[in-house]
Amino acid sequence: MHGPTPPLPLPTDRLHFAMPPMHESPDDERRHRKERLAGALRLFGRLGFEDGVSGHITARDPEFTDCFWVNPFGMPFKHVTVSDLVLANQDGQVIQGRYHVNQAAFTVHAQVHAARPDVVAVAHCHSVHGRALSALGDLLDPITQESCAFYEDHALYDAYTGVAVDAEEGRRIATALGSRKALVLRNHGLLTVGDSVDAAAWWFLSMERSCQVQLTAKAAGRPVLIDHKQAVATREQLGGDLVAWINYQPLWQDISRSEPDLLS
Repeated sequence: MHGPTPPLPLPTDRLHFAMPPMHESPDDERRHRKERLAGALRLFGRLGFEDGVSGHITARDPEFTDCFWVNPFGMPFKHVTVSDLVLANQDGQVIQGRYHVNQAAFTVHAQVHAARPDVVAVAHCHSVHGRALSALGDLLDPITQESCAFYEDHALYDAYTGVAVDAEEGRRIATALGSRKALVLRNHGLLTVGDSVDAAAWWFLSMERSCQVQLTAKAAGRPVLIDHKQAVATREQLGGDLVAWINYQPLWQDISRSEPDLLS
């Protein structure tokens, strides 16, 4: 006897798969970027990336492209809402908002944005494992699938000149970054960029975790490197900003559902 006929597979067009949204107006895109920026800041705060008033994420305004949304100076990441965000021009002057901007940090972000018109968002925080790796002056080795996303796509800024407060220092950092997605700032920490807030935030999170894995593995023994060909192939599969955006969506869903006041 034949058993019951199994149900037919559902057409793939009936299955939900999130992709970056298309925007009908600059106002719509601005609101979207600000919501994602507030959400990313809260996630960074939840994950312990905040250290006093150090650490920022910036997002380019979709209409005034030489102006950038940024977290308010001195406000805890965990408390930031969309209405708290500050819009500053490339000179760090506030043109919309109620709070000051950390000039030292903003100078670096503004220069990276200026050098990379393809970049929507820049993330830089003084995370623990990023600082530890930077203190060694090391890059990430291709020892895991996740670290391969950064293989030959991140660089070392091999200098430390104190708190960056001038445009020239920002330009040197932007030059060291070049066309890559991430930078290790020696004795300082990590910086990542992306074509969306989601991508830049994901790269920072993934890079910080990769630093943690590398430091842990080297403390335990001698890590086995993934060979060049496989590392490149893995980067080609996982190293694009669209993949980063997709990877970030569970985090966005979590923070926006558990802390919906961030949208206010």
